[in-house]
Amino acid sequence: MEISLLSTSIFAFLVVNAMLLSASVLVYAERRVSGFMQNRPGPNRVGPLGILQPFADVLKFVMKEDIQPAASNTFIHALAPVLMVVIAMSVASLIPFAEGVVLLDIDVGVLMVLALTSVTVYGITLGGWSSNSKYSLLGGLRSAAQMISYELSMGLAVISVVIIAGTMSLPGIVEDQASGWAVLGWNAFRNPVGCIIFIVTAFAETNRAPFDLPEAEQELVGGYHTEYSGMKFGMFFLAEYVNWFVASFIIVTLFFGGYLIPFQPLLLAAIPALDGSLLLTLLQFGSLMLKVAFFAFLFIWVRWTFPRFKYNQLMDLGWKKMLPIALANTVVIAIGVAIFRSIF
Repeated sequence: MEISLLSTSIFAFLVVNAMLLSASVLVYAERRVSGFMQNRPGPNRVGPLGILQPFADVLKFVMKEDIQPAASNTFIHALAPVLMVVIAMSVASLIPFAEGVVLLDIDVGVLMVLALTSVTVYGITLGGWSSNSKYSLLGGLRSAAQMISYELSMGLAVISVVIIAGTMSLPGIVEDQASGWAVLGWNAFRNPVGCIIFIVTAFAETNRAPFDLPEAEQELVGGYHTEYSGMKFGMFFLAEYVNWFVASFIIVTLFFGGYLIPFQPLLLAAIPALDGSLLLTLLQFGSLMLKVAFFAFLFIWVRWTFPRFKYNQLMDLGWKKMLPIALANTVVIAIGVAIFRSIF
């Protein structure tokens, strides 16, 4: 038991620090890619090719004065960013990084992911309300309304995956996608409508453009974190990037085979000794990270390509378009799976 507890603690420590490091990498990647898309250099002063710029930003956050609005609720104002970071890190514990390599494998892993991602809105709403600022309050209210609009569609997209896999365990969903030939067993091919809906709702859940209305600098100054400074603002910033990274992991896990290597069944048939080996674990981890890197790039690409939705457009898309399509897709998937299982 002691060895198991020690190994779990070490794994948790590594996962948390990997998420922290990933946020720095994503900040650098976004600034570099956005610079390229806007025909400018991007960060190029601190360190070779500006690679140390994210660490300089962290140092700046640490050294900045922490200004507390006089009329704010002190305790909740300080609690909100901490809540955001803790929840973002908690979701990472459910991600299977390779076969048998997962910090927390539970039978209701999908429900846990949905529950934790839903709670993130509390951090934004509490931060907006406790600041006692009209801009912050509007940002928090927008985030709550946005979450309600898209959480239903996201849940239905996940339900369609659970119906196909027959399990709510994330490793179980990944292994179910190995049953098809090559990559055709991935849920992105078996359930393309659900995949598209989940990706769109992931943008809304993480408050990324074109669904970044809770921040909306042109309208709300900075939205829910207008009255934050110093490391408290830095924690909101960290939570946003960790959520973005974790969302990429969840997209890949549910719809793109997770850690499965493309053509893995053929590879194991050709090299039986590879099954269960350390080399296979490393290859699976590499496959997962390449897929996640693609979707992390997609988040950046979309941000600097599409304009922000107007609020009425956001609500219209969520309630009148996404929800009916997600509901119809779930019904079709359920009927299709029932027919398939009755035949085979």
